[in-house]
Amino acid sequence: MEYGLIGAKLGHSYSKIIHEAVCGYSYELHPLPTEEEAHAFMQAKAFKAINVTIPYKKLVIPYCDEVEPRAAAIGAVNTVVNRDGKLYGYNTDYTGFAYLARCHGVKFAGAVVLVLGTGGTHNTVTAVCQDAGAKQVLTASRTGKDGALTYEEAQQHPEINIIINTTPAGMYPNNGSCLLDLHAFPKLEAVLDCVYNPFRTELLLRAEELGVPAYCGFEMLVAQAVYAAEHFTGQKLPEAVIADTHRKLKRDLSNVAIIGMPGCGKSTIGRALAKTLGKNYVDLDEVIEKNTGMPIPDIFAREGEASFRKYESQAVEEISKQTRQVISCGGGVIKTPGNARALRQNGPVLWVQRPVERLATGGRPLSTGLDALRKMEAERMPLYRAASDAAVDNTGRLENTVETAVQAFETTFDA
Repeated sequence: MEYGLIGAKLGHSYSKIIHEAVCGYSYELHPLPTEEEAHAFMQAKAFKAINVTIPYKKLVIPYCDEVEPRAAAIGAVNTVVNRDGKLYGYNTDYTGFAYLARCHGVKFAGAVVLVLGTGGTHNTVTAVCQDAGAKQVLTASRTGKDGALTYEEAQQHPEINIIINTTPAGMYPNNGSCLLDLHAFPKLEAVLDCVYNPFRTELLLRAEELGVPAYCGFEMLVAQAVYAAEHFTGQKLPEAVIADTHRKLKRDLSNVAIIGMPGCGKSTIGRALAKTLGKNYVDLDEVIEKNTGMPIPDIFAREGEASFRKYESQAVEEISKQTRQVISCGGGVIKTPGNARALRQNGPVLWVQRPVERLATGGRPLSTGLDALRKMEAERMPLYRAASDAAVDNTGRLENTVETAVQAFETTFDA
């Protein structure tokens, strides 16, 4: 192996696509499930340069002939370069996290910062905050050992200005978990999450709902990879490469969820939009029918709407964890609390709008007449508005509607 990543579990790593997009060299994912395998790998030195992830960022240090002072102080190495048989260790997580904060204008100077977790990334993030002049850096963990607060105790500190998550909470495949109630922090100015899959963890979604700026670890991942590539190749890369690569890859990986009234054209638009964007098309009703073995009308007839909504939520949870999809949702998906948040984890939600008089009604259990549709629309309008990132008018030609949807996707993505 020339270039690659080592760690215990690498099945869902984005490092390969990032490095190959940045520099074009072949980059391998090389899982090492046990410490014995990791030691043997480092002793063999059969690589040009590697990145290191959990749980081996400390293990590799003794194998390095030289470790940059910052990495030594933090006690974690995530980049190792082999130069003529000598190993050199660096920590580009530090510069990657510093980039994430800097490019979004997050100021640590004079701030009270709460760092969630006590692992290796905690040390890196804490060093960035302290070097930038943070007034105080508090640590919280599940146990509260070694001077850390418990998560419950942390919520008794309303003076906290910035929260940084370095734990796996909310990370794929355990999407949806969150360690804190953010209402406890009235002075909160920013939330940063080192988790990069999904793009919006439950922590970030809660911050956004409170109007607090929230930033995802995927940008940090791209930045640290670019800085690592500089060590790999010995060539300085323009910092604009980070933003360009981040935008390109996130656009490629992002989902687009489509919501709106029954019969507004979501499926037709979704199929065409998926083809235009080069993404997989997923019809949520088809997923429900496959999971239950029953057509949608039969579920309503035999078990009622409550059972259908339960099946629908299960399908949303299943599908929204994946990426590179256009997801066409049933008209009532927004009725169940939590569905909209799940759909927004990995991309924007677009609301397709069409006049009630022009809605298709065939084969739709709840579309029983114009008066019923008008009542339904009045009830659901606030929910559609709250759940969506942008609205798409569907009163013209399909190609025009799809073009509008693409523009809406690009706009919400850039934001």
